Amino acid sequence: MAAEIQTPAFTALPPAPRHAITIHIPLWSNLVKFMNKEPELIAQFKSMYPRIIPHKDVKELMGKIIEVAKTEGKACLPFSAPESVTECIKFATSAARLEKALSPDELETRIFDIKGLVRLYVIFFPAQKLPVVWPFWQLAGVGISSRLAEDCVKNIEVLREVRESYPEPKIEESKAQSVLRERIAGLMERAPASPSRKAKVSPGDVYLFQTGMSSIYSVHQYLLSAYNAKSVLFGYAFHSTPHVLDGFGPGFKFLGIGSPEELIELETYLKEEAKAGSKIQAVYTEFPSNPNLSTPDLTQLRKLADRYEFVLIVDDTIGSFCNIDVLGAADIVLTSLTKSFSGYADVMAASAILNPSSSRYSELKALFGKLYNNQFYNGDAEALEKNSRDYMARSAVLNNNALKLVEYLQVLAEDPNSSVKKVYYPTTLPSRSSYEACMRQPTADFTPGYGSLFSFEFDTIETTMAFYDTLNLHKGPHLGAHLTLVLPYVTGLYGKELDKVAQYGLDERQIRVAVGLEETDVLLEEFSRALKAADLLKTKN
Repeated sequence: MAAEIQTPAFTALPPAPRHAITIHIPLWSNLVKFMNKEPELIAQFKSMYPRIIPHKDVKELMGKIIEVAKTEGKACLPFSAPESVTECIKFATSAARLEKALSPDELETRIFDIKGLVRLYVIFFPAQKLPVVWPFWQLAGVGISSRLAEDCVKNIEVLREVRESYPEPKIEESKAQSVLRERIAGLMERAPASPSRKAKVSPGDVYLFQTGMSSIYSVHQYLLSAYNAKSVLFGYAFHSTPHVLDGFGPGFKFLGIGSPEELIELETYLKEEAKAGSKIQAVYTEFPSNPNLSTPDLTQLRKLADRYEFVLIVDDTIGSFCNIDVLGAADIVLTSLTKSFSGYADVMAASAILNPSSSRYSELKALFGKLYNNQFYNGDAEALEKNSRDYMARSAVLNNNALKLVEYLQVLAEDPNSSVKKVYYPTTLPSRSSYEACMRQPTADFTPGYGSLFSFEFDTIETTMAFYDTLNLHKGPHLGAHLTLVLPYVTGLYGKELDKVAQYGLDERQIRVAVGLEETDVLLEEFSRALKAADLLKTKN
């Protein structure tokens, strides 16, 4: 057995660098308090995903700005793009905020420069209204990064307020940004699933963003500016994605299982929209989905996209560049680079890639050329470039660890005496063929796999809790890190709406596992020990 984990509760995974984005939540009771957003618990957090709870450097910068601006009693959110402030104000004053909506006169925008580093567009509002405004930061993901905040605080003595007409500081992109674009473009063309594409992805087709959600939000905003139409989310997706599609623009249709039956439902919906003289602007889908790992049929989605003229957007974060090639179908590929591409859980980033073989390429290229404003901080680019150098080697370990655990759990799921009832992974689900149709070709140095993420389900909530509390591994949100992270995803994110998500196959008895780089035998041993505790409880009951 591995040594007992020494990571203190509510701190980051070791080595816990300054810009860590993880948290260790060791007990089920902690998780329930987190789901209920209990202030006493959250006050104990020493680390957390910085899009959810502001990083300490971001909080310090906010405080410094309020001091310099002499706005006591106010809170503020700093952005590095003026359009983010505009959208934040629109969000905070929207009728969708109901009685909590701010009035326009409660919001003030001021502009600050830190010479040679950044221009900050800052929105001020009454401090007690922060819970109304903060969700924009969480959903859109366009807030400034912790590294940028740290560097701002270091140079706070040169922070000065400026007029909008004052020339903006000229910031050159670091070499790391171009290296990342080249690296990603190369990965998109490495050992393609189908070698017959008309054109190859170039570095100029790769657009970098601050966070995974900022890539989704920004692309959604670009399409709204051109088409202002509804979207579809096909299959389940990360928690914030449907909120972005619902909260910005004219709404969306949610087909949350992504099954062949829902493909028929999607086509029926598209026909009805066409009859009414309208059409959707995009279909978003994850490949595979989070957290139930179902894989959509991209071939059929591509046929519908061609017939009904919508943009097909595929988020390949879970499958990952090295394993899957979705360019045979997607017009745009979105990826959270925060995850396995970075691999060390200390930098946020994302990419949007335009498919040069798409019939919509010229149209989308012009749209991105008009609207894309690179807000990815050079300091983050440098950290990401360094982290991603061993992406392929790490991915081989992640693929293997996940597959071995899945194979072990699948045997248990077929045993009526086991507390394990079902395993969710591309290899165990009916949609396996859809995943394998997009797998890259094996090469001498890499064999594609099925990714680092899986879920599995227990027979009762009691055995689920027993497993979680006994397991001697790190526990919390995030995936693709250097250490394994285990999370009761449904309970943590949907614990107050279990009836609502049950129709999509989500259940509180499910555990999501994002494997890390530990020795496979160590992971199997730790799982075996925790499962014995669950099985013992099952026997007693």
